[in-house]
Amino acid sequence: MNTILTAILAAFTLLSPSGNIEVTVNTDQGLRYSVCASGQQLLAPSAISMTLSDGTVLGRGDGAGMKVLRKRTASVDRMNTAIAYKRAQVRERYNSLTLSFKSFRLEFRAFDDGVAYRFCHYSKQPYNVVGEVSEFNFPRDWTAYVPYVSQHTETLEGQFQSSCESFYAHTPLSGWDLGRLSFLPIMVEAGDYKMAVTEADLNHYPGMYLYPAEGQAGTALHGVWPAYPDEIKQGGHNMLQGLVQSRKDHIAEIPAGQWNFPWRVIGISSDERRFADSDLVYNLAEPTVDDPSLNGQGAGDAASWSWVKPGKVAWDWWNNWNIDGVDFKSGINNDTYKYYIDFASRNGIGYVILDEGWSVNLKADLMQVVPEIDIPALCDYAASKDVGLILWAGYKAFEKDMENVCRHYSAMGVKGFKIDFMDRDDAPMMDFYRNAAATAAKYRLLVDFHGACKPTGLGRTYPNVVNYEGVHGLENMKWENGTDQVTYDVTIPFIRMFAGPMDYTQGAMRNASRDAFRAVHDEPMSQGTRCRQLAEYVIFDAPLTMMCDSPSNYMREKECTDFIAAVPTVWDETVVLDAKVARYIVTARRNGDVWYLGAIGDWDARSLDIPLGFLPEGRYSLQIFCDGANAHRAARDFSTCTREMDSTGRVRMDLAPGGGWVARITAKQDVRTDR
Repeated sequence: MNTILTAILAAFTLLSPSGNIEVTVNTDQGLRYSVCASGQQLLAPSAISMTLSDGTVLGRGDGAGMKVLRKRTASVDRMNTAIAYKRAQVRERYNSLTLSFKSFRLEFRAFDDGVAYRFCHYSKQPYNVVGEVSEFNFPRDWTAYVPYVSQHTETLEGQFQSSCESFYAHTPLSGWDLGRLSFLPIMVEAGDYKMAVTEADLNHYPGMYLYPAEGQAGTALHGVWPAYPDEIKQGGHNMLQGLVQSRKDHIAEIPAGQWNFPWRVIGISSDERRFADSDLVYNLAEPTVDDPSLNGQGAGDAASWSWVKPGKVAWDWWNNWNIDGVDFKSGINNDTYKYYIDFASRNGIGYVILDEGWSVNLKADLMQVVPEIDIPALCDYAASKDVGLILWAGYKAFEKDMENVCRHYSAMGVKGFKIDFMDRDDAPMMDFYRNAAATAAKYRLLVDFHGACKPTGLGRTYPNVVNYEGVHGLENMKWENGTDQVTYDVTIPFIRMFAGPMDYTQGAMRNASRDAFRAVHDEPMSQGTRCRQLAEYVIFDAPLTMMCDSPSNYMREKECTDFIAAVPTVWDETVVLDAKVARYIVTARRNGDVWYLGAIGDWDARSLDIPLGFLPEGRYSLQIFCDGANAHRAARDFSTCTREMDSTGRVRMDLAPGGGWVARITAKQDVRTDR
C-alpha cells in the first residue's frame, strides 16, 4: 500500500500517491485539517463541522478531544470509462483516510493534484442540517481570482439568487469586498502553487459560497450556504423563475438512512496546466447510474447510455434569427427553422435549437405553443434531414410539469431541452437538477442547464447532462460595452472549467479588435480575432456546443464553417501543452485518429513554440488557421495553410492581440498508436 498513515496523539496524516501533498487531520479540539505541498503550508489548521437539527454537532469535541473509534486507509488506482467527456478513460488515483466517530465518518482523499473531504452520517429518522463550518485558513495574504456575485448585491442573502456569470477580481485575500459573496470555483495563488476551491456530488444539499471568516478582511475564508427556501414566488424573467421570499432555519433536509454529504474539493498544483485539464470533480462524483430509460433492465455503463449523442447546435437566439437572401420573413416561425435545419443538415451539424419564443410568453406552460410554430412537423422535417431538435425551456415551466413535458416532446421526436433561469443553488434547486436529469433520461432526452450554477459532477452520474452555463459567455457581448471578455476567456479554463464543461456559446463570424468592439444586440460580434473563435472549440470543454452565429453568416464563411462543423465535442484524449492563467492556453485533443491543436491568448500579441511530441511517432498533415497579418486591426483577418510535419517537429503560433491559432492534424502514413 502506498498510503503512509501515522497517528501521533490526535493527529492523522495522509499523503497523496506521489507523496507530494500532505493532509493532517487533528481531532484534539474538534476537527481541523491542514494541507502542505512539498513542505510548503497551503492551508493552516481549518475547522470543519456540521450541526444537525437534533443538536448533534458532527466534528465538535470536548476538552478530552474527539474519540476515533476506527481509522481505515485505502489506495485506489483504476481506469474508468467516461461517457461524453474530454477523455475516454479517466484515471482515478488517490489515497484515502476514513475516521469513524460515534455518530459519523469523515473521509479524506488525497490525489496528486488535490484533496477532498466529506462527512458521512447515518440516521434512522429524517433530519435537517442547521449549518456547516468549512474553513479555508490560508497562512499568508495571497492573491486570489474571486468571482464575486454580481446580482442582487444589496444584501448578502440576496446574492444567493445568481446566474454565476461574473468576471474575476484579482485581489489579495485581505482586500475582499465585504459586501460580496463569491461563488465557486475560486483560485488562490499560493506561492509556488495554485489552489482551486470547489465542491462535488451535491445531493439534497445547497451550493457553497465563500466569504471572509468572521466577516473580517484577512486571509481566512469560510463556507456560506443559502438556507432552505420557505416561500418561493413565481416571477422574474417572463414569470419563469422561482424567487425566494423567505427561508427556514436550516440549509438542508436529509432523508433517513446512510447519507454522504458533498465533497469539499481543493485542487493543488505548481503546474497551471493541471487546472485546465482536471478530473477531480469527475472522479469525486457519484458513478454513472443505471439508465432510467431501460426501466431497471440495464447497467450503468457506456453501452446502456449509447443513445447520448453530444454534438453541435445551430443556435438562433444570439444571432437574433437574422438570415438573409430568402423569400420569407425570418423570425420564430416554421420557415425560419426549416432554413436552420437545412443549414445544419448540409454541414453535418447534429442539432438545431428552438430557443426562447416557441412557447407562449408569460404562461410558463410548455404545452402552449405559439401558432407560428408546428413542432411535430418540424421534428419530422428535421428527422428527414438527420438533424435533432432541442427546445429551450424556462425553469418554472419545466419544473411544474416535468414528467408530462418530457413524455410529450420525446414522443414527437425532440432530442433534448436547454433549461434556463434556475439562478439558484439552494437545496431544493439542487434536487431539481438531479430530478430533471433523471426524468429527461427516462425519455432519452439530453439536458443543457443554462442560467445555472457551476457543475458538480452530475454529468458523470447522468451522462445525458451534456452542459452547464454558469459562465460569462459570449451571449453577453450582445449588450455589454466596456468589458474585457478576452482576458476572461483565458482565465476560465483554469477556474470555471476546473468544475466541468461550460456552455460558452462561441462561433461568432463578426469579430472586433479591442478598440473596434461595440455591443450590437441584433447583429452581435465577439472581442478578439476570428481564429480565436475557431480555437475556442478546441480549448473549451462542451459536449453540447452552440454555433452562435447566423446560418447566413456561416455560409459566407465556408472555410471557417467547414472547420467548426468538423471539430468533435467529446474526446478520446486531452492534453494541455502550455498555459498561464489569464494570459494564454494551448490544448491538444484527440478524437479517433484525428488530433486538434488550439491556442488563445490575452490582449498581448505573442509567439508560442509548441513541440508536437504529444503525437504518436509518424508524419502528419496540419490544416492550420492562424491570425492574419492585419488581425490586430481587422480581427476577421485570418490565413490558412497546410503543412506536413513529423511528430518530432515544433509549430510556431503567432497570436495577434486577442488572437487564436488552431489546426486539424491527420496522419500522412502509418503511425504507431500503441502509446
